[in-house]
Amino acid sequence: MSPGPVLTGEVVRTTERMVLRRFTAADVDPLVELDSDPAVMHFITGGLATPRSEIVDEVLPCWLGHYETYAGYGFFAAQDRTTGEFLGWFHLRPGEGVGPDEPELGYRLRQSAWGRGFATEASRALVDAAFIEHDARRVYAETMAVHTASRRVMERTGLVLARTFWQPWPYPIEGDEQGDVEYELRREDWAARQG
Repeated sequence: MSPGPVLTGEVVRTTERMVLRRFTAADVDPLVELDSDPAVMHFITGGLATPRSEIVDEVLPCWLGHYETYAGYGFFAAQDRTTGEFLGWFHLRPGEGVGPDEPELGYRLRQSAWGRGFATEASRALVDAAFIEHDARRVYAETMAVHTASRRVMERTGLVLARTFWQPWPYPIEGDEQGDVEYELRREDWAARQG
């Protein structure tokens, strides 16, 4: 029998198969590995890896700062509850230009976690937390219009297509001419599904 996961950050949520915990400064290596996979980064940078120095000097300090700025929100490492395997990360954070009552849902998972329902499982837990614990009026998520796997996660989580939009993006990615999509779930619709 496995001794279970070795956790270094505060556990914020558990699901049936995962532990979501706060990141710590010790999480550099799994993040570098995740962001070094061209398939993982395809719809983000066109497959380019995030430099280690950027993760050390910019990404992790920013994420750690979220915990102090917005209680209960932030970026969370996802680990398999049985093996402790790092699966990727999820975030629930106030979106740009909106308040904490409109958090954005996001995720990035290792290829080994794709197609296994992990993204939907954790996303549902975070959406529920947004409405129950944070009194959110709306949760939203964004992706490229051509990113069908991410769109399926949003739909399975209960979010519905709200709009298509175009934004400047520094990386040319096949399909970017089709724009981006925003999905949302409003409090009243979430509440109606709870009964």
